[in-house]
Amino acid sequence: MDSSRQILVCQYTNCLRNGSAAVLAAFQGYSVAGAMIIGCGCQGQCNMGATVRVLPDDTWYCRVKPEDVKAIVEYHLKQGSPVTALLHPRLHPRG
Repeated sequence: MDSSRQILVCQYTNCLRNGSAAVLAAFQGYSVAGAMIIGCGCQGQCNMGATVRVLPDDTWYCRVKPEDVKAIVEYHLKQGSPVTALLHPRLHPRG
């Protein structure tokens, strides 16, 4: 696992209205080796909040709910397979 991996969970106004504080808390409830969980400011995608961005992968998840966090942790962070159903459709178009 890349020791510089960061999980950015937007904590700006619109994402907060969409439950991003609970999403951040859900991520903080998991132990993810080599990853930092960070509550951050607006990343410019709040219309699709709650927004979660995984770096250095530059993977964007949108409309994330606390119950989605387990899948992101288990599949993306631990196994390296992004959760397709939660990917931001404009930033990760399905072809």
